[in-house]
Amino acid sequence: MPDMRVYRAEGAAVVHGRDLYGFTVTEGRLPATYPPFAALLFVPTVWLPVPALKVVFCAGNALLLLWLVRLSARLAGCRAGLPLVCTATAFAVWLEPVFQTFVFGQINLLIACLVLWDVTRPSGARGKGVLIGVATGIKLTPGLFIVHLLLRGRVREAATATAAFAGTVAVGALALPAASVDYWTRHLFDTDRVGKPWIAANQSLQGLVARVLGEPSPGPAWLLPAVVVGVVGLWLACRAPRERWGVLLTALTALLVSPISWSHHWVWCVPLIAVLLAEDRRVLAMLTAVLFTVRTMWLVPRRGQELHLAWWQEPLASPYVLLGLALLTAVALGRCRRRDGRSRPGQVSSARNSSASMIR
Repeated sequence: MPDMRVYRAEGAAVVHGRDLYGFTVTEGRLPATYPPFAALLFVPTVWLPVPALKVVFCAGNALLLLWLVRLSARLAGCRAGLPLVCTATAFAVWLEPVFQTFVFGQINLLIACLVLWDVTRPSGARGKGVLIGVATGIKLTPGLFIVHLLLRGRVREAATATAAFAGTVAVGALALPAASVDYWTRHLFDTDRVGKPWIAANQSLQGLVARVLGEPSPGPAWLLPAVVVGVVGLWLACRAPRERWGVLLTALTALLVSPISWSHHWVWCVPLIAVLLAEDRRVLAMLTAVLFTVRTMWLVPRRGQELHLAWWQEPLASPYVLLGLALLTAVALGRCRRRDGRSRPGQVSSARNSSASMIR
């Protein structure tokens, strides 16, 4: 659980007054990469020895996965009793992003649950948007959901989420002023600090472009497509006729355009599969589940060889990115077909009305 050890080290840095962004831990020399507010939340991890903390993280992630499955059913508009939720949870453990979250001791399930619980609450619910803001204060990428709320015309919820995020920044600045200055002025823009973008574990658009081009730092070759995908993804999300697809498309867009989206960040595959099943797209749901289970990115040559993959190995190295792009493309094409379908009957109807007028 290397990421759990980083969280514990962050909490220890806060407790002992050490430089929050000046240490590395584990054999991988992993540094702190989250905002100062997150480090404050990790303080309780210092109070437990590592073996006990591992048990806590495993049990906590198991309960969070159960909650995520339940929230996914609610997003999909389905009623799921406890036996079905428990069965689905048992299967969901084996989805690669979920399994890796357990292995690394990550907090991806917590972030997804905070966002999903917020977006599935009834419209006008008191404090709706707060948890999206808190999730953004912990890991930043959920901030795209604030943009989604704004584009959907839910200004009050977007303002609440923004205020909550600002509150996390303020708390971090008050408790850790030096670390806050370092993070928001330097470390926020240092993506290399998070990891190498070209390794197979990075299932973002930048990772795909870096591996295809054989370029460790793709620069504009990645940035321009990321802007296009971000704009198109958010536009499709705000135009989605059903809120559940608006949520899923926003999540997929965030994962694609983020400089680095480790494979375990893709725990959003759980609500995606739930929605596909709810819409009776069983074959697509099964194929999606298989794709998130077979772990093809771990079968290609790694440890620095990802920049020299054969052409047929590229899809195996970027399965989640390609799935995200395929879904965005399918939604965009479906929207174009529906628009054409609406315009043609309208033309036929106009012609019929004209004929009827002439007859009369």
